[in-house]
Amino acid sequence: MNGSGMVMERGVDQALRRKLIEAVAATVIAHADELTALDQAIGDGDHGINLKRGFEAVRADIDKLADQPLPDALKMIGTQLVMKVGGASGPLYGTLFLALGKEIPQSPTLADLGNALAKAIDAVKARGKSTAGQKTMLDVLAPVQSVLAKGGGDLAARLTAVAVNAAEATKPLKALRGRASFLGERSVGHIDPGARSAALMVVAVAKVLGA
Repeated sequence: MNGSGMVMERGVDQALRRKLIEAVAATVIAHADELTALDQAIGDGDHGINLKRGFEAVRADIDKLADQPLPDALKMIGTQLVMKVGGASGPLYGTLFLALGKEIPQSPTLADLGNALAKAIDAVKARGKSTAGQKTMLDVLAPVQSVLAKGGGDLAARLTAVAVNAAEATKPLKALRGRASFLGERSVGHIDPGARSAALMVVAVAKVLGA
């Protein structure tokens, strides 16, 4: 543990990599129906189904992934998501994980995590031609990065809270990007499925690192 209350000082070893991958995959798979229902309201209705397929492929390769250094594991996950998820989510989440893998060192500090996430967010913005405030996964990732960059005590709990609240805060927004943007004002009143899936992943990671 360090002052933030997150497991980082001993590095991200094979056991921790396995826990992190399993936690994210299991969380996404368990919430697939919820994500699909959210997407049925304002999208194609396939967000949960697609992400479940992608993370089932990730989970099937968990032994191989956990054996890789963290940057390589993240890149491999990104590649799997690009190949397996499809739709808009595959390229966006693939870009997120590929960029994290490119930017993160093998034994990252919390500052390294914040910097890597900032660069990964820039990559997602470029890939999706979007920014925060447009009812997308960026509406969760941006505030999470801000909290991570500032550090401080009780970080895992604060990351969890900001992720969950940020996803909820997409409800009153009008979608300006993605399939939901075609609905215009009718997209208002629904949580963005990409924001919710991003929040679920952040919560899963924070729970493992804060344990």
